Amino acid sequence: MIPVLILSLLCLVLAASSYWFWKKSQQSVAECDAARQEGEKNRQQISALEDRFRSVVDADAEAKRLVSEANAERSRIIQDLTDTRGRLTQTISDLADQHERQLEEQRALQKQIGNLQTEFAALDEEANLQSFGFYKPKFDFVTSVEYQQKLEYTRTAQKNLIIAGTAATCSIEWQVNGSVAEGRKQTAQYLKLILRAFNGECDAAIARVKFNNVGVMETRIRKSYEAINKISKPQHSSLAATYLDLRLRELYLIHEVQEKIQQEKEIQRQIREQMREEEIAQRELEKARTDAEKEEKRYADALRKAQQDVQKATGEAQQKLLAQIEALELQLTQAQQIKQRAISQAQLTRSGHVYVISNIGSFGEDVYKIGMTRRLDPLDRVKELGDASVPFQFDVHAIIYCDDAPKLENTLHRLFHQRRLNRINERKEFFRVTLTEIAEAVRANHGEIEFLHEAEAQEYRKTMALLAEIA
Repeated sequence: MIPVLILSLLCLVLAASSYWFWKKSQQSVAECDAARQEGEKNRQQISALEDRFRSVVDADAEAKRLVSEANAERSRIIQDLTDTRGRLTQTISDLADQHERQLEEQRALQKQIGNLQTEFAALDEEANLQSFGFYKPKFDFVTSVEYQQKLEYTRTAQKNLIIAGTAATCSIEWQVNGSVAEGRKQTAQYLKLILRAFNGECDAAIARVKFNNVGVMETRIRKSYEAINKISKPQHSSLAATYLDLRLRELYLIHEVQEKIQQEKEIQRQIREQMREEEIAQRELEKARTDAEKEEKRYADALRKAQQDVQKATGEAQQKLLAQIEALELQLTQAQQIKQRAISQAQLTRSGHVYVISNIGSFGEDVYKIGMTRRLDPLDRVKELGDASVPFQFDVHAIIYCDDAPKLENTLHRLFHQRRLNRINERKEFFRVTLTEIAEAVRANHGEIEFLHEAEAQEYRKTMALLAEIA
């Protein structure tokens, strides 16, 4: 009974369990159907969305593809740029090196051009004439004879060097075909050849030396010396520096002796001019004295005759003769005074006239000649100065008579020394100075004197006016 009951219970339990599982399965099926329907619905919605947004999806994919391709292209371009930059950097470096080499070559060429131009300018006398400088004398001999003696001594020293075999030397002993003697002979001939070449250049330069090319000629000699020694270097031969110094000394002496001879000629010319001036002045004084003596004798004779006649005359005739005697006595006194003045001036060798003249047409404004003459009429000297050597006549601003004319002239020259037009030849008496300054200097060293401050310059001014009308 009990087992049947248990069995019934078990059946009942099984039936309940089966029903429960069936209900669950039905629910699951229903849920599955619902889920399937929902999934189908979702798929339809997704499909609709995909259809709706298909173009967007395709564009995004295309965009991603393009971005990917762009990134790849960018990477390629960057790589190409990197490679190109490397190549350009190397090219720039190569070009910089090449440029530096070219600059070095250019500097070398410019240096070479500069050396050639310097050498050309030194050797081109005509080009150098415009730039010659003031030559500073190397010697200070007083006379040209002393220069000639020094020149002879220098030439003797050159001959002694050549005779002694030290003017040109060879530092090694050559052999020709194994012969020392033949080598010495060839060496002697070569040294003689280079000496002859150098001496020829020196003699040509010395023969042409002048005041305006002494620097050029010195450079020629030095260049010749350097060129010969450079060519002779492979033969271990050279000209001696001592011989070069002697040839240069000869050049300087030749130049300076020419200058000294010219100075001596100028001094002699000045002395001759002064002697001529003195001779003219002396003749004028002698003539003035002779004329005064003649006048004195004529008046004295006339006076004696009048005195003899007055003793015989009476009345009105006697009165006329007395008046005539008085006039003759006055004229005789004046003639005696003129004679005495001429004698005194002839005895006073330093008396004379200092003149101040100008020539605007020839020398311009504020240029004055301050000179001295012992002529009785100083204007004769001024007329001589205005001869054919100048285009216009001189204007006279002052003529100052004094007992010591050379002293006053030298004083004025010394005061205005720094204002000379010609600073080389001090015998040229032209000064760039105002007339007021000259007048003040004369008053301070001589006394009051009348100055004509305006230059008439008649010929010059008429010429300028004529030219202005023609223009």
